[in-house]
Amino acid sequence: MDIVGFLKSQFICHLLICYIFIVSGLIINFIQLFTLILWPINKQLFRKINCRLAYCISSQMVMLLEWWSGTNCTLYTDPESYNKYGKENAIVILNHNFEIDFLCGWNFCERFGVLGSSKVLAKKELSYMPIIGWMWYFLEIVFCKRKWDEDRKTVMQKLLNLRDYPENFWFLIHCEGTRFTEQKHQISMQVAEAKGLPKLKYHLLPRTKGFAVTVQCLRNVVSAVYDSTLNFRNNENPTLLGVLNGKKYHADLYVRQVIHILILFCHTEMRIPLEEVPEDEQECSNWLHKLYQEKDAFQEEYYRTGTYPAVPVVPPRRPWTLLNWLFWALLLLYPLFKLLINMINSGSSLTLASFAFVIVIASVGVRWMIAVTEINKGSTYGNNDNKQKQK
Repeated sequence: MDIVGFLKSQFICHLLICYIFIVSGLIINFIQLFTLILWPINKQLFRKINCRLAYCISSQMVMLLEWWSGTNCTLYTDPESYNKYGKENAIVILNHNFEIDFLCGWNFCERFGVLGSSKVLAKKELSYMPIIGWMWYFLEIVFCKRKWDEDRKTVMQKLLNLRDYPENFWFLIHCEGTRFTEQKHQISMQVAEAKGLPKLKYHLLPRTKGFAVTVQCLRNVVSAVYDSTLNFRNNENPTLLGVLNGKKYHADLYVRQVIHILILFCHTEMRIPLEEVPEDEQECSNWLHKLYQEKDAFQEEYYRTGTYPAVPVVPPRRPWTLLNWLFWALLLLYPLFKLLINMINSGSSLTLASFAFVIVIASVGVRWMIAVTEINKGSTYGNNDNKQKQK
């Protein structure tokens, strides 16, 4: 292992990275709180400011993937589609198989300049999480309780509020509703059999109601749907801990020219004009089920061949994620090191013990943040009895 790789794997480096992320995130959350005074005065200015503040947080995570781990991202696409990315509002359908699929989705947004304004449909519990959850609150993220009878009105209202959003945005949605596991897949396929739907090999059945409402509310605002399926080369199974350790992964982004299928980070993305997606809820549901059957067949082909039939392009990394992180590192590490030196010079046993206690707490915090992304620590949503109605 080279010296740089060795340093990246050291826990002290991980602590410093997490210190910068946590402290800067809380500072930005605090600033966001004060932007609330702008909402009744100038709502659009409030939104633009919060897009930039949110970028300061989420870009630090993307920096880890792009610059710290050096993960490769290759795009296979046609020039016509490539020129539209980042220049139109879009709904991005993501699968949910890997521990860092959310990070790959953010990377896709970053490469085309819509990271700060990107939206998601997220579970309500995340809104209470410091830093990212609070950041999402100010970005007008759509939160749901996963109980559709209670969620429908709230979700519709939140989506309709985005119709006058001043920035180009991508709405990222996991139609499967939960991360793929073998147990959840077995239950999902039992539901498919009971409903007379074709079984899927690599995906869970999509939960169609949320997608249908998203299409209805954002029609005439969103230009296209990008269907995305995440994969990694050579059966790599990336984790956030691996990224934090500086492990390099390999990803592809493919666009099939006939129906504009696109893949980022081994994502499969299809650019579909929104007018081609049915507006009727039942027809939209049928359309989405058919889309997932096509995704499954395409996934089978990827696993069989390991490549895509198109000319590869590597979208350039933008420097802003790295520059943003360096800014916060310079701002926050100096007072930390100065404090540490003063504590050591004081020679106080109580002071040193207090600092050691803070390190232990920070270590626990780092482990907790990583555990949030781990598949075996994921949501139990989807593990319910197979008689439960698919939403």
